[in-house]
Amino acid sequence: MSERSNLILLAAYNRWMNEKLYAAAAQLSAHALCEERGAFFGSVMGTLNHIVAGDTIWLQRFAVQCPAHGALDPVRALAAPSALAAVFSTDLAALQAHRVMLDAVIGRWIDGVAEAELEATLHYRNSKGIAGAKRLGSVLLHFFNHQTHHRGQVTTLLSQAGVDVGVTDLLMLVPNAG
Repeated sequence: MSERSNLILLAAYNRWMNEKLYAAAAQLSAHALCEERGAFFGSVMGTLNHIVAGDTIWLQRFAVQCPAHGALDPVRALAAPSALAAVFSTDLAALQAHRVMLDAVIGRWIDGVAEAELEATLHYRNSKGIAGAKRLGSVLLHFFNHQTHHRGQVTTLLSQAGVDVGVTDLLMLVPNAG
């Protein structure tokens, strides 16, 4: 598989897992979702909000780098998150609607990225203002890995609260060979 094909697979996995995660989270009460559970971002909602914040920050950086990609227009219109712990919503349904929009943007954009574009250098500033210059394809791997890392935390928090997310393996979306 080409790098682009792998990124398309990761975008599909991102959407699939977010659908599963939000459906599982919906089994908890609003109180349970916001309950401090000792995770990096405190609660299930804190962690889900962090994933949205991180995705929004990166998508806005990608939008600056890739002005010709109209698929990124919806994130250009969003206010930049004030912090990695920014709260987009304390209401799961509202946060899920925002998540669905982001996942659609990610899918459309990744579908339209050419293999050659992945070699471009992405210039950005991190949340502390430190300049970075990294290969776009490698940053996209980080982007998807970051989501997976924090979704893993959410699945643990949900499991501790008695909610089974089900199968979470990327392998479920990898096509059979032959």
